[in-house]
Amino acid sequence: MNNVYLAIAAAVFIFISGIRIIRPTHRGLIERLGKYSRFAESGFHWIIPVIENMYLVNVTEQMVDAAPQEIITFDNLNARVDAQVYFKVKSDEQSVKSSLYNVNNYQYQIVNLARTTLRNIIGTLTLKSANSERGKINDELHSTLMTETANWGIEIVRTELKEIDPPKDVQETMNKVVKAENEKIAAVDYATAAETVADGEKRAQIKKAEGIKQSRILEAQGEAEAIMLVNEAAEKYFVGNAQVLRKLEAMEKALQNNTKVVVPGGTELVNVIGEMAGILPLKREAKDA
Repeated sequence: MNNVYLAIAAAVFIFISGIRIIRPTHRGLIERLGKYSRFAESGFHWIIPVIENMYLVNVTEQMVDAAPQEIITFDNLNARVDAQVYFKVKSDEQSVKSSLYNVNNYQYQIVNLARTTLRNIIGTLTLKSANSERGKINDELHSTLMTETANWGIEIVRTELKEIDPPKDVQETMNKVVKAENEKIAAVDYATAAETVADGEKRAQIKKAEGIKQSRILEAQGEAEAIMLVNEAAEKYFVGNAQVLRKLEAMEKALQNNTKVVVPGGTELVNVIGEMAGILPLKREAKDA
């Protein structure tokens, strides 16, 4: 009976020891006595303890840093370059097998391959062109890594240049050049703005002067037309007694402030004034008598 219990316990222990659970982020390769046996998807699996082994492979996207390095550019400047590589192992059986059996430690290999490729690419460029052609460098690095890792069962998702920094003294000179350029642009913008304001004020003054000129012209034209109308009315309507009445109105205004006016004798105005005062003018015959 004890032997039965021991056998049951041993069987349970062996069964539990052989249980393997694979998450969706991994795939498994099962080897039996050092030889590839089968592929394991995510989920529950059981292997024979001691005889079989399972190796897990991460199939999610991963990132490795190529680590900063000094690279001599085409114009003999030491540039500090750093890059990142994003990759993932393909989830099919053949790719997972290749990532384990075709390359030893693919992460380490990718880092060193990326560093070597960057030295080759940036060594053919000047520092200025390297900074202005980051996209081109990324594309070339990505293409080279894809070609070199084609049989590793991995996919190079993308590559990113983190920095391309020149030596400190060169950086200071570049900063001064950029600052001077920005100040130049700012000065040009300020001068343009000032010129625009002056232009606007000049146009406003011109329009104002034109308005005043036009106003005075219209006013003068109005006065001229009024004078012309008055003259035409006087010639047309102020005849006979009307003319005398007009003269009296002028006389009335003149005498309002006790103004002394010399009226020549023998004029119609004397007769009119006399009639208004109740005095008849003397006839010339009586005066002569």
